[in-house]
Amino acid sequence: MTPSTLMLLALLLPLLAVGPILLAGRYPNLREAVSLGAGALLIAVVLGLRSQLADGVVPVLNFGEMLPGLTLRLELEPLGMLFALVAAGLWPVTILYAIGYMRGHHEKNQTRFYAFFAIAIAAAMGIALSGNMLTLFVFYEVLTICTFPLVTHAGTPEAKRAGRTYLGILIGTSIGLQLLAIIATWALAGTLDFAPGGILAGKVSGPLVGVLFALYVFGIGKAALMPFHRWLPAAMVAPTPVSALLHAVAVVKAGVFTVLKVTLYIFGIDLLAENAAADWLVWAAGFTIVAASVVALSKDNLKARLAYSTISQLSYVLLGAAILAPLSVMGAAIHIAAHALGKITLFFAAGAVMVASHKTEISQMAGIGRKMPWTMGAFAIGALSMIGLPPTAGFVSKWYVLSGALQSQQMVAVAVVTLSTLLNAAYFLPIIHSAFFGRAGDDHDHHHDHGEAPLPSVLALCVTAAGTIVLFVLPDQVLALAGALLGRNP
Repeated sequence: MTPSTLMLLALLLPLLAVGPILLAGRYPNLREAVSLGAGALLIAVVLGLRSQLADGVVPVLNFGEMLPGLTLRLELEPLGMLFALVAAGLWPVTILYAIGYMRGHHEKNQTRFYAFFAIAIAAAMGIALSGNMLTLFVFYEVLTICTFPLVTHAGTPEAKRAGRTYLGILIGTSIGLQLLAIIATWALAGTLDFAPGGILAGKVSGPLVGVLFALYVFGIGKAALMPFHRWLPAAMVAPTPVSALLHAVAVVKAGVFTVLKVTLYIFGIDLLAENAAADWLVWAAGFTIVAASVVALSKDNLKARLAYSTISQLSYVLLGAAILAPLSVMGAAIHIAAHALGKITLFFAAGAVMVASHKTEISQMAGIGRKMPWTMGAFAIGALSMIGLPPTAGFVSKWYVLSGALQSQQMVAVAVVTLSTLLNAAYFLPIIHSAFFGRAGDDHDHHHDHGEAPLPSVLALCVTAAGTIVLFVLPDQVLALAGALLGRNP
C-alpha cells in the first residue's frame, strides 16, 4: 500500500465507520464492535505511516486547487505524526470506556454519540495530516461543528447553553482572528504551505510579526488561552466520554497542536526570536497556568477541577513554544502526548466514580479508593503525571520545558513551572489521600455499597494509566518525533 493511500485511509476510515454505526443502532453490540474495529484499523494505518516516516518517506496528497497555488493538501511531518498517534491510539480506548459508561449511566442517543465521535476523529486526522494552513483551518472548523452535538448530548437547557458558549467562542475566535491571520499570511508570503523554518522569514518584520502571531494564538480558541477559555468548563455538562474527547483525544490537542504548528512552520523560531514576537506569550501562558490552577484549587466538583486543570496544562505547550529554545519546543510536543494519557485517565476515573457511586463532589469521596481501588489507583497515576512526578509521562515533558527555560534563561517560565507544580500537587494530592485514607461519611443511600464501575470502563482507565507509565519508561518514539522538529531523524 502506497504512503499516499495510507494517508487517505487515515482520513477516511473513521468516516466510513459512520454509516455502519448508524445502521447498527438497534444492535448495540454490533454498533460498538464497528467502532472498536474501525479504531483498531486506524491504529494499524497510522503505525504504517509512522514506519514510512521513519524510512524518510514524506507522503503528500493534493485534493484540488481553490486559487492558483492554494490547494487542499495533506502532508505528513513529525508533529502531525505525533498528534495522529495520540488521536488514533485513544479512539478505541475511549470507545471501550464509553461502552461501560454509556450503558451504566443509561445515556440516551448512544448511536448518535458513536457516529459523531467517529466524525470528530476524522477531523482530528485531517488536522494532524494537513499540509498547509488552509487545510488545517477547514478541518479545525469541521471539528468544532461535529463536536457541538456531543457537547449538547443531554439536550437539557444547561447543555444547550453550554453548546452556545462552545460554538460562540470557538467559531468567533477562528473566524474573527485566526482567519484574518491566515489571509494576512497568504498576502505576505504568497503561500500557506507549511515549511520547516517558517514561510514568513524575509516577508515580515518588526511589530507586525508580534501582531500576526497574537492573531493566530488567540484565534486558536481550542488552546484555551485566557481569556478565551470559558468554553472548556462550560462543556463539562457533556457525558464523560465527550469530556475525554474534548480534553485528551482531539479538541484541545488540536488547539495546542495548531499553535505549535504555526510557531514552527508558519513563523519559524528564528523569526519570532529576532523580533521578540513571542515574549508576550510567555507571560500570557504563565498567567493562564497559574490562574487556572488557583481556580481549580477552589472547585469541589471533580470534573470542574479537572477542566481548569486542563486549561492550565494546555498552556505548558504554549509556554514551551514561546520560550523558543530547542529543549522547550521538544517538551511542548511531548506534553501533547503526556497530557493526553494523564488527563484521559483522570476523566475516565471521574466518570467511573459517578457511574458507580453517583458522586460528583470531591468532598463526598472520602474512602472511595477502598471501594474502587483500580479506579482511584489509575486516578493517582494520572494525577502524578499532571503534577510532573516520576514514573509518569508528565515528568518527561515538564523536564524538557523546564530545561529549555533554564537554557534560555527565561526565569519567568522557570518560576511559573515551579509554582504550578506546587499548585498541581495542592489540588490533586488531597483527593488521593482522602480517597484511600479518608473516613467515609455516614451516608445510608442505596449507592453506599457500590464497587467498581462496569468492567469495560475500568479496563480502559487501567490501559491509559499504564500508558502514562510506559511513556515514562519507554519514551524513545515520542522523543524521536519531538527531536525531528529540530531537524533530527524521526
